[in-house]
Amino acid sequence: MVFSLKHVFNCAIILQICLTMRLLTSMEERCKKSFDLLSLGTIPDGFDKSQKLNLRRYASKFKLKAHGLGFWTDRSAVHEAAAQGRSLDLQRLIQGGAPVNIVAVDSITPLHEACIQGQTQCVRLLLIAGAQVDARNIDSSTPLCDACAAGSLECVRLLLQYGATVNPPLFSFSPLHEACMGGNADCVQLMIDEGALMEAHDCHFGTPLHVACARQHYDCAEVLLKAGANVNAAKLHETALHHAAKVKHLGLIDLLVEFGGNVYATDNLGKKPIYYAGTGSPAYLCLEFFESTPLSLQQISRLAFRRKYGSNTLKVVSQLNLPDRIRGFLCYEAPPESQVPAL
Repeated sequence: MVFSLKHVFNCAIILQICLTMRLLTSMEERCKKSFDLLSLGTIPDGFDKSQKLNLRRYASKFKLKAHGLGFWTDRSAVHEAAAQGRSLDLQRLIQGGAPVNIVAVDSITPLHEACIQGQTQCVRLLLIAGAQVDARNIDSSTPLCDACAAGSLECVRLLLQYGATVNPPLFSFSPLHEACMGGNADCVQLMIDEGALMEAHDCHFGTPLHVACARQHYDCAEVLLKAGANVNAAKLHETALHHAAKVKHLGLIDLLVEFGGNVYATDNLGKKPIYYAGTGSPAYLCLEFFESTPLSLQQISRLAFRRKYGSNTLKVVSQLNLPDRIRGFLCYEAPPESQVPAL
């Protein structure tokens, strides 16, 4: 049998918990320590949603139980029905008095499970039954975060109807971050339309634009930039262009520079984006060209306009009496085919 590094890592976590529990006497002490270990070790930074979900399910096999923080249990029948989309079973469980806000050792609720799997009908049943729409799991994700990560527009809309919070506390991974992480451009647009903060900083990843570029999701980056996201927002002086250079994505590099990305920006190590592109690579040559070629007067004018109005650019442009061609240029819209000069 071949074991991947993920399986080895999971087994190491489980062994660590088992060894620790053998040294503890009371069940209450065991459960508290197990929760601490899961908090600290099970889901490190950098794991995506699917990896986190797998780790949670490994942890749930311990069948640990505790008391004092609402309901604390392993994966319940409600969790299983919600995750698997068994809406009839879920409805029977709810009608039979099963608690809809029951949480597992990782603080994940049935609503989290339904959202990460995109089970719209189960999400609806849980919300009608009183599920907490902004419940947070062990890594501070809400059901809305999970729905955005899964790319389930219907679940996202349903959660918003029930008052889900779009902007979490400062320095938390937001639903908008999750949508960018998963490459779900439709969810990115919906979150922006609902007032998501495009400059929200996660302490590990930076802004949603950083996430979109690091994960090579061009469509998400384009939606953010057209909506007015700050192209030169920095995390430890590192910009989205640094991320695009690291992954050597020509499309993203071109997009970011077109929206005013600073090719001369240096990170906390004093390195420009070109340093990370790899000498002689297409990405390196692209950045080298942008460093040596000044912007046109048209580009400078457009960038100055966008810097002044930021996320209000589209609104301001629509109120100005401008020719369609100029309006389209300011909004980065492709010209109509009839206006494209023939070759």
